[in-house]
Amino acid sequence: MQEKINAAPTVIYPESDGKPMAETEYHRDLMIDFIQMLKHYFRDVNDAYVSGNLLMYYEEGNIYKSVSPDVFVVFGVSKKRRRTYRTWEEGHTPDFVLELASKSTYRQDLTRKKDLYASIFGVREYYIYDPYHEVNPYFLGYRLVDGVYEEIAFVDERLPSLVLGLELGEHDGVFGLYDPEHSVWLQPLDRRVNQMEDQVKQETEARQRAEEELAKALATLERLQGKSDA
Repeated sequence: MQEKINAAPTVIYPESDGKPMAETEYHRDLMIDFIQMLKHYFRDVNDAYVSGNLLMYYEEGNIYKSVSPDVFVVFGVSKKRRRTYRTWEEGHTPDFVLELASKSTYRQDLTRKKDLYASIFGVREYYIYDPYHEVNPYFLGYRLVDGVYEEIAFVDERLPSLVLGLELGEHDGVFGLYDPEHSVWLQPLDRRVNQMEDQVKQETEARQRAEEELAKALATLERLQGKSDA
């Protein structure tokens, strides 16, 4: 009798950990804004993947070895949409991670996740920010040096990211990303849309005014021609 060969069981990696997307609406909106701004900033870089709140597995076959960074950037992989991120399949781990902290998550962000990002993932830069300023310090940044995180020093009240080529900090009380090369703050999607709508409105109004002035000029010219013919 031929021996029956059983296939190895397929490991199903969950796409959700059952936890809410973010601590508060402020955390959620800030996370979405950062993801959108970074996606727009790296839109022409084919191997720059920007995401967040996505389960990232780091040990093949073990569904319990995962973490879900609020915002992260990976260089060297495609921009394709992913249901989960599996480091052994991608061959790359995040180069940049931002965790939006709260009183309930700060200790874990500063200990377990920090150690994990340094020792297992080798995340080159790791930032922690508390939108409500309820923890102290509420904003920290670390850069990986010889496998150990060293705290990043503030420059002009912002933390420079060598990985992104941007600076993280607050502007008019709002946490954001500053582009030092062009001396501008990156704008979230909704603000960019509003600016484009305002620009279109201004251009439309300017065109209407020009058309009205042209119509008046033509009418005046016709009257003058009518008088001269008389």
